[in-house]
Amino acid sequence: MPDNIAYILSLLSVRDAAALVFLVICCTGSTLMIERRPPGKQSLGRLMASRRSAWMQLMAERDVRIMDATLLTMQQQSVAFYASAMMIAIGGMAAIIGNADLLLNVAKDLNAPGDPVDRALWELKLLFLLCLLVLSLLRFVWSHRLFGYCAILIGATPHADPDNPACRSVAAQAAAVNIRAGRSFNRGLRMMYFAMASLAWLLGPEALAIATLLTTLMLYRREFLSATRQALIDPHPEP
Repeated sequence: MPDNIAYILSLLSVRDAAALVFLVICCTGSTLMIERRPPGKQSLGRLMASRRSAWMQLMAERDVRIMDATLLTMQQQSVAFYASAMMIAIGGMAAIIGNADLLLNVAKDLNAPGDPVDRALWELKLLFLLCLLVLSLLRFVWSHRLFGYCAILIGATPHADPDNPACRSVAAQAAAVNIRAGRSFNRGLRMMYFAMASLAWLLGPEALAIATLLTTLMLYRREFLSATRQALIDPHPEP
């Protein structure tokens, strides 16, 4: 195993390694920035988490919860769509990695004329993209499972009774599971974004760094500067 790791590291140039480290830092840092930002500058994801909690508390006050079950089903279907897309993408990437001739032809087309093509390095680049897709799939699968748990907790919530502590307790548990399901779904989406950014590595480490930076800026804009976030914090938002 140490020999294999040393061989993999030997395939990477200093620029490749720096671009990869930059991607990992941006991917991890964006999650910390979005999920743990101080309350004064909450992200769109954290604002929606508070709405999820309010939803479960209102659910506890309703005797008929058909609407809540329908909304939860829609959440699960959305997660299942992305999970299916990731499975298709993973299958496609595995097929490309297994087709060495096609891989080398693509590498020759993208490399400058006369530049040598390192097949092992190209396989490593595609394997890295494959790993990101798998991590994204795992996030989506866990999110789908948590939404299923949330449905069970909604079913276990006693009939609406403001004086019943068990009703509020189970509703709070449902809210916590719902928030974690949404968080896992959002993490899967961000991993998918960075997986798409890693495609730029096929063009070189500089392209990977630029794509990573653009992806991070896009996430920041959506979470902290978007019109959707402004609508959530504005008591009288404009359409």
